[in-house]
Amino acid sequence: QVQLVESGGGLVQPGGSLRLSCAASGSSFSNNAMGWYRQAPGKQRELVAAITRRGTTNYPDSVKGRFAISRDNAKNTVYLQMNSLKPEDTAVYYCNAGGRGDGSYYIAGPYWGQGTQVTVSS
Repeated sequence: QVQLVESGGGLVQPGGSLRLSCAASGSSFSNNAMGWYRQAPGKQRELVAAITRRGTTNYPDSVKGRFAISRDNAKNTVYLQMNSLKPEDTAVYYCNAGGRGDGSYYIAGPYWGQGTQVTVSS
């Protein structure tokens, strides 16, 4: 069983930056592939970043070059650094664990955090 708690969301102006954190508790964090998803009102939840247990990352084109996922296995934490934020990045961001991926794809696992709101607005 894995419990996930996100933090770091908030209100930011276009062009600004935020760093989200996802603290995991439970077993075998370092053996888990991890992902960040987001869901905007009226839209489906979408993957924005994923990282394998060895640190290989992948991103959709919509955030590539602006977002960066990383992990600190000693702290059982995964991060999402978001730069050059746009109003269309506004969404609830969710951490996911226990998924499968090799760096070219990520399939969500069964563990989700409660989400953290990111609002990009002037």
